[in-house]
Amino acid sequence: MNYSQLAEKIMLYVGGEENVSLLHHCTTRLRFKLIDKSKADQQALQKLLGVIQVMESAGQLQIVIGNDVNEVYRKIEKNSTLGDRIRTETYEKTSILNYLIDIISGIFTPLLGAMAGVGILKGILILLLAFNGLKEDSGTYQVLYAASDSLFYFLPLILGITAARKFGADPYVAFVVAGALVYPDLITTYESGVALTFLSLPIYLTNYATSVIPIILTVFVMSKIEPILNKIFPSAIKTFFTPLVLIATMVPLTLLAFGPFGNFVSGWLAEGYSWIYSNSTVVAGIVMGSSWQILVMFGLHWGIVPIAVNNLSQFGSDTLTAMLTPAIFAQAGAALGVFLKSRKKQVKSIAGPAAIAGLFGVTEPAIYGITLRYKKPFIIGCFAGALGGAIAGISGASSSSLAVPGLASLPVFFGQGFTLFLLAVAISFISATVLTYFFGYQDETNEQVATNHQTERAIKNITIASPFNGALLPLEEVPDEVFASGVVGKGIAVVPIDKKLYAPVTGVVSSVFPTSHAIGFTSEEGVEVLIHVGIHTVQLGGEYMEVFVKQGDLVEQGQHIATIEIENITACGYDIITPILVTNTGEYTDVLPIEEDNIMVGERLITVIL
Repeated sequence: MNYSQLAEKIMLYVGGEENVSLLHHCTTRLRFKLIDKSKADQQALQKLLGVIQVMESAGQLQIVIGNDVNEVYRKIEKNSTLGDRIRTETYEKTSILNYLIDIISGIFTPLLGAMAGVGILKGILILLLAFNGLKEDSGTYQVLYAASDSLFYFLPLILGITAARKFGADPYVAFVVAGALVYPDLITTYESGVALTFLSLPIYLTNYATSVIPIILTVFVMSKIEPILNKIFPSAIKTFFTPLVLIATMVPLTLLAFGPFGNFVSGWLAEGYSWIYSNSTVVAGIVMGSSWQILVMFGLHWGIVPIAVNNLSQFGSDTLTAMLTPAIFAQAGAALGVFLKSRKKQVKSIAGPAAIAGLFGVTEPAIYGITLRYKKPFIIGCFAGALGGAIAGISGASSSSLAVPGLASLPVFFGQGFTLFLLAVAISFISATVLTYFFGYQDETNEQVATNHQTERAIKNITIASPFNGALLPLEEVPDEVFASGVVGKGIAVVPIDKKLYAPVTGVVSSVFPTSHAIGFTSEEGVEVLIHVGIHTVQLGGEYMEVFVKQGDLVEQGQHIATIEIENITACGYDIITPILVTNTGEYTDVLPIEEDNIMVGERLITVIL
């Protein structure tokens, strides 16, 4: 392949260098962010020798080259002024529900660590006050209370930054706009009842501290205006004048329009929730307790988070979080039941840590590693969660702060109904453990194991082991056309639930991508395997991914080769779905991924038929 000639023609058919605002590449493709998409001749690009496929995805023109993509990119880089830069996130066409959930998760996920910290701290302070460990007028209490309450009080400022990063706006300008909403003089004016106008238009003043919806609406609109201003102003002055115009217009617009509308929506959500809760706390508790982990599975739980935050803002407390907390302990209990019942070391090694993680509010290891895998424990967990949710609803317990539900944050529910709430949590945990132990799990029998082994021996094959613990996804359901179409190779995708990545074969490391998001292997038998961690994660530039091997290293199947910070990657808005592919599929009779819902490290993931 003539890389220089291919690079020259690609640049010609994308509309020339002047039509490219950003260019970078991943394992198999060039990714162009074009100024004017209509100038790109996709048909001509598709016909080029060396181009496998051309598509538009995630706001980019993506040109699939294959293993030679780095060589083509280097030629483009050498003969142009374009560099490899990270782009601002854009959105693909998707359903409204998926779009909203993606936005909410992208905005609130970065706050999870801080939310957990302040929730636990406020819970400790509540207990110290209740048992006379601290006095409310003491300096120690006031300092620690300020630390625990600052996240909630200045929530618009923090959401301004996370929303700006999600929508692709300037986070510092968003911070300034949000800061105006909680500016002390405006809050004082609101509290004194003095009327204000802006250009003779009446301003609807309220206390925007703790508010959620107004600043998100504002930043969303700002993200649409900012690119327009950047095009209008010459490059010499846009650095100063774009922020000037945005600040001078968005703050009044928020106070005049977005703020009142956001508060109206907040009030509507609060009234709707109050109506449901007041009609039947038992039914509300059963629904939340039984469905919470199902919502977590599909990522829909992020749609509930703003309601909980809104309840805190409107009422000063939140009963919704109390009703879903037993569901979290129920899944931990189901995992513990499997741990106690199983005599298999491999099962115990996953179930034990998963149960502990679940007690502290992180249920994904329990769900994907254990309960969903064996199905009955998950169903039992949902049942136990419904039982505890009903009792929690009856208790009337509520959270007094933002918190990630878990063992350490239980004190944040201290107050009315706290004793009955603790009983609800205990009943969910214990019932799930006991029911799973007696009715929800049995180790695979020796006869079943022997049958499986005989079946495997009947076919001459090469086994590729799973490099992760996680849930499985057919390749055609991967949200990336190149992987889903099988153009890179046959295989399957894993949704990992823990940080460690292990070698899928015994052989040699054939490639480690510079950004660490993709690793290639060649097995002793010659099977070429590619692990591509996440979708579009090349844009992270290697951040949150640590690889312990290099090209040419010999590895054993099951060897720990990398650590992936899944929470941080997903917090940045990237999908952690990991395709695992046999890139030289054409050399074999067939490549057969297993047909299961979940997988554990070392288990057979793909069978290559010789």
